[in-house]
Amino acid sequence: MKPVRVAIVGSASSGKTTLAEALAGRYREVWVPEYLREFVDLRGRVPVEADQLHIAETQAAREDLALARASRCLFCDTTPLMTAVYSRHYFGRIDPRLEALVALRRYDITLLCAPDIPWKPDGLQREPEDQSAAVNALLSEELVARAIAHVRIHGPLAQRLRQVEEVLGN
Repeated sequence: MKPVRVAIVGSASSGKTTLAEALAGRYREVWVPEYLREFVDLRGRVPVEADQLHIAETQAAREDLALARASRCLFCDTTPLMTAVYSRHYFGRIDPRLEALVALRRYDITLLCAPDIPWKPDGLQREPEDQSAAVNALLSEELVARAIAHVRIHGPLAQRLRQVEEVLGN
């Protein structure tokens, strides 16, 4: 049986990484960290528009590699869709090659993390708190426009884990 690909999306500081790591521990499964964090740390700067496709392609490639190590589930801390949302937010458009990549990616379950936990600054990695509402609105628009079924996950971590357990069926 093929592992279930679980996409975890949401604005910055919405708990994606914390949830992905906790789910991987809970299910003793594989998770794919967000490549953007590594990109920012290595380059010491925020990405520009020309970096967006590389970031999304690297994220997708790492997901594909990790899938071979997963047995039941693969938890993806963000997806190329989030790169597209940020491209739309910061650069006013989505590069056609990035759009094509997003259109090809398939996830069995998409979890939308609500921005209802305390926002924390994270150096260059995270946009200012006042951008989260705008990014969340764009993400919601994209999910609807792309007909991507999703489950909104909210509350503290223990509550979020229970919600995901209900979605996964255990």
